[in-house]
Amino acid sequence: MAARQSTADRKPIVVVAALIERDGLFLICQRHSSDSHSLKWEFPGGKVESGETHAGALARELEEELSIQAMVGRELARHEHRYRGRRPFLLVFLRVDRFSGEPHNNIFEDVRWVKREELSGYDFLEGDREFVEALAAGTY
Repeated sequence: MAARQSTADRKPIVVVAALIERDGLFLICQRHSSDSHSLKWEFPGGKVESGETHAGALARELEEELSIQAMVGRELARHEHRYRGRRPFLLVFLRVDRFSGEPHNNIFEDVRWVKREELSGYDFLEGDREFVEALAAGTY
């Protein structure tokens, strides 16, 4: 008989990601070579901690990762994803309407501002690809 998963194992981890646009360019980040999913591209963000709102978690993550103070806007999209052998996660994409400070790379291998039409040329995390395709097609 197969072991049953606990409720905690089935409940998705909530992850927030920022869509930051400036002068027609989007900010994308490359995971560090020592991280899981090394050198894959993603939008900045991270896990929502207990008691945090999505916007609050994203503002905290952007301060930690890029040293910017963000005005987090509306939710653009969300979907659930699961990597083999891992707990599922709910990925929530939020627009950053404004920010102060100049993004500084605190944790990534690389950080780039890229044109919408260039996005599909980057090797994004599997969980981000659906959103990236829609963004590249002009949906957001």
